[in-house]
Amino acid sequence: MPNPDSQTVIARCRELAAVSEMPHGTFRTFLSPAMKRCYEVVAEWMKNSGLAVRIDAAGNLRGVRAGIEPGKRTFVMGSHLDTVRDAGAFDGILGVVMAIALTGGFADSRLPFDIEVIGFSEEEGVRFGVPFIGSRALVGLLDEQTLQRSDSVGVTIAQAIRNFGLDPAHLSNAAVRNPLGFLEFHIEQGPVLEDAGEAVGIVESIAGQSHATVRFIGCANHAGTTPMRLRRDALTAAAEWMVAVERRAQSIPALVATTGKIDAQPGVSNVIAAEVTISLDIRHAADDVRAGAYHELRAAGAEIAEKRGLQLLWGDSLSLNTVRMDPLLTEALQAASPAGVRRMVSGAGHDAMILAPHIPSAMLFLRTPGGISHHPAENVGPEDVDLALQIGHRFIEDMSVRSPLS
Repeated sequence: MPNPDSQTVIARCRELAAVSEMPHGTFRTFLSPAMKRCYEVVAEWMKNSGLAVRIDAAGNLRGVRAGIEPGKRTFVMGSHLDTVRDAGAFDGILGVVMAIALTGGFADSRLPFDIEVIGFSEEEGVRFGVPFIGSRALVGLLDEQTLQRSDSVGVTIAQAIRNFGLDPAHLSNAAVRNPLGFLEFHIEQGPVLEDAGEAVGIVESIAGQSHATVRFIGCANHAGTTPMRLRRDALTAAAEWMVAVERRAQSIPALVATTGKIDAQPGVSNVIAAEVTISLDIRHAADDVRAGAYHELRAAGAEIAEKRGLQLLWGDSLSLNTVRMDPLLTEALQAASPAGVRRMVSGAGHDAMILAPHIPSAMLFLRTPGGISHHPAENVGPEDVDLALQIGHRFIEDMSVRSPLS
């Protein structure tokens, strides 16, 4: 097979973008009918690259090229195949398609380890409100409590697995055997590389995240007859707190804080809002900085609620510590890259974040034109894909000769 090329990789990503739960736009959730069709397409590409294909009990699509001693050690590459609503063509998918292309480039070689390509069944957390279902299963973190989480129509994760023709009782078989390491290619999903005029970057760590659901509870009343001084308006309290979130994030270098979702009830123009629910998402590479900001913002919310005669209900929904990539694999990736490649922190979460505490992991970012992601305008440059493929090929060759993890 000839060396992989960017045109094929990009064309395949765009082909998968048409496999969707929406009539217009890209949307694929955990083990949906659209995901089943996606698997059929990707499995065919895997088979054409000489991989033995299976779907594990967590719904991950997996293809293996056996090495000289099958089953002795496995080097894993991949990313996720699910998407957000109205997504772009490359988030997650690019890492799977590139990994398939790279394994095809070793069709005439017998490597001293197996190569396994994984298209993770779920990373985004859209259907069940919990992310990383696929990668959690790989390292034994998909527990019974998580399996009983339900989607909007009451289907649990366990039932979704059964509906797909799989058996959650066999989840232990999803664990990767004798893992040597993991490599994930991914678009940056931000503007840093483009702003610096750089094609690729090596991820040193993935920033920790704290998420909360915040509720201000006041009292509904008539908009025309209730004086301003007698109001218990949940929406104005929420607005005051959201501005405090922005100001606090701006005062701490590299901290990002987002209140991306808001719901006001009863949601009528001539009624004072009785209850407002807001999402909070805080990220920083230093866990103590992130945790400190999180507690400060909770205290600020409580102070605003007390001052206005409201109640604050705070629900912790997700906490992920910063994860460092493996230093030896990161150095090996640096050695396979052109001189001067940037080292960087990922502000977004990725499957590598779940695997890295259990499997030595490395990650390579590709420049995202315009910094646009989670949007149909998401794109990647062919010259950047070609460079990343060259780096990946050299990386695997170097691993086969002198693995830093042997």
